[in-house]
Amino acid sequence: MTDKAAIGATLTISSKTYSAWSLRGWLLCKLAGLDVAERQVPNDAANRAELLLLSPSVLVPRLNYKGASVWDTLAIAEFLNELFPDSHMLPADPIARAHCRSISGEIHSGFTNLRSALPMNLKVKHEKFPVFSGARPDIERIETIWSDCLETYGGPFLFGEKPTVADAMYAPVTTRFISYAVALSPPCETYCHTIADWAPMKEWIAAAKAEPEEMEELDVEF
Repeated sequence: MTDKAAIGATLTISSKTYSAWSLRGWLLCKLAGLDVAERQVPNDAANRAELLLLSPSVLVPRLNYKGASVWDTLAIAEFLNELFPDSHMLPADPIARAHCRSISGEIHSGFTNLRSALPMNLKVKHEKFPVFSGARPDIERIETIWSDCLETYGGPFLFGEKPTVADAMYAPVTTRFISYAVALSPPCETYCHTIADWAPMKEWIAAAKAEPEEMEELDVEF
């Protein structure tokens, strides 16, 4: 049994239907090749106290592995990249690697209007949806980021033939664009479907659709 066999590796997540941050953390583990035991904590009053015991900031995802407890998605990405460099979670070229880190940081800290206007919900798919005008600049910026990466590195993923940290970070955005029928340029629309066809995404979406309907939508996007 190898180090990646996940003895004691646990990822605490919230709803697979609604939690973009949980999806990011889970995809990062998949990129690293680390199999984890999932601990799913619904967002209700009974479980909030348990979440507080796990993390004073009530944040998921949280990765527990080999004595480390890591609860921020970018921190999880860097932690796993250090542990498993052969997984190539970041591009090998230093310029591309810096670019990858930059756009991953941008989605991590920004785009609040997009998050508010188009919350992640993997159980809905609208044929037409009115997008709040304040979210348009966010959508345009994301299209610029994706178009630049796809043109520079050749696709089908943002940094070439294989997915990286950036694809894990932007994956929830692709689900939003698909769910709410956001009109995109052809390359960006193709990228959304590339992510939807990525095997880990198919696995996550199938699990989300199997979640009980009574699981409440998150009041805070973990």
